[in-house]
Amino acid sequence: MEIDIISESENPMLHRSDVTFELVHEDATPSRLQVRDSLAAKLNKDADEVVIRKLGTKFGMRKTIGEAKVYESAAHAADVEQDHMLERNKIVADEADADAEAEEA
Repeated sequence: MEIDIISESENPMLHRSDVTFELVHEDATPSRLQVRDSLAAKLNKDADEVVIRKLGTKFGMRKTIGEAKVYESAAHAADVEQDHMLERNKIVADEADADAEAEEA
């Protein structure tokens, strides 16, 4: 799997960068989590700071175009992103964990 960054724009108000990338793969389209981990490694970021918003593969092609939001920290991602996007990208909000532990005690 090879990732090339097509464009990257800064968004200082939301503490993130908006990244458009192209992914070339040999087999089936990789999972969202595999793409997130590979993109995070390429950008030298932690996987919890990268949210994959969109992956699009045309039928029969070995190329996928995707969009991602790369945050300065996982806390910023949890503050800004919608809950369903956090669930899809397996990003656990620290506040939600603290609330769950407090309710169990």
